[in-house]
Amino acid sequence: MSPNFKLQCHFVLIFLTALRGESRYLELREAADYEPFLLFSANLKRELAGEQPYRRALRCLDMLSLQGQFTFTADRPQLHCAAFFISEPEEFITIHYDLVSIDCQGGDFLKVFDGWILKGEKFPSSQDHPLPTAERYIDFCESGLSRRSIRSSQNVAMIFFRVHEPGNGFTLTIKTDPNLFPCNVISQTPNGKFTLVVPHEHRNCSFSIIYPVVIKISDLTLGHLNGLQLKKSSAGCEGIGDFVELLGGTGLDPSKMMPLADLCYPFHGPAQMKVGCDNTVVRMVSSGKHINRVTFEYRQLEPYELENPNGNSIGEFCLSGL
Repeated sequence: MSPNFKLQCHFVLIFLTALRGESRYLELREAADYEPFLLFSANLKRELAGEQPYRRALRCLDMLSLQGQFTFTADRPQLHCAAFFISEPEEFITIHYDLVSIDCQGGDFLKVFDGWILKGEKFPSSQDHPLPTAERYIDFCESGLSRRSIRSSQNVAMIFFRVHEPGNGFTLTIKTDPNLFPCNVISQTPNGKFTLVVPHEHRNCSFSIIYPVVIKISDLTLGHLNGLQLKKSSAGCEGIGDFVELLGGTGLDPSKMMPLADLCYPFHGPAQMKVGCDNTVVRMVSSGKHINRVTFEYRQLEPYELENPNGNSIGEFCLSGL
């Protein structure tokens, strides 16, 4: 079984209880409640070298992590549709409209969201995204083809759509571009290694792993701590201004997750923690005055580790939800 399929299955299990049995309409607002996806492709990732551009039909509820051309054609009224796109951490996603045939006046819509939103929770959170929430939605029925190509700010994006008339629909081309300084990332796999760098920018960056994991931080460099001027702050790491925090929870939005640990002192690791949460986030807060960097490895916790937590473990409040 591929890691990407495990990601899909795990992501469904996290939210399936909350999603099951709902019949609300898709609502594009911060407090939205909707059924985002219940069906995924088992063959999510493919080797495309040497082949023609990949093409397939887009389902009403879908998730994709590959470039190609995707066509949705309604065979009946489809009122609650969403497709989630994810790329490699070091990539942006571009959604290009090739053809759109929907009835905006009749209640159809096609909207891109810069990030992911699920049960009213967003990634990246409003605190971490460079755009206000309202500007993260791009409505085809308002902009038409004047915005034919839309690029995400991170490695995830999604579309919401509603098509009433059978035969109507749209065709999209998904492409990726390099992101030299990825800031907000959702990991495609439960195991990996990543270095998060924020170079003289006043922004917060989150790396989300939708698994219970072991996190091992091997290096932390914070610009303000390069000399001997560090003084203890009564406000903790937040009082210093540049720090890394570890978050855990069951939802998607880092701003709604439980803070587990703050790191505001440079070190060369390893520092290791077990986090038994459905979603684990490494989040860097940067003042913009310095170059900050954190390197970490992660792997999914084995079932026996979840059943018998020990050592440097922070997961008790999460484990009850597994």
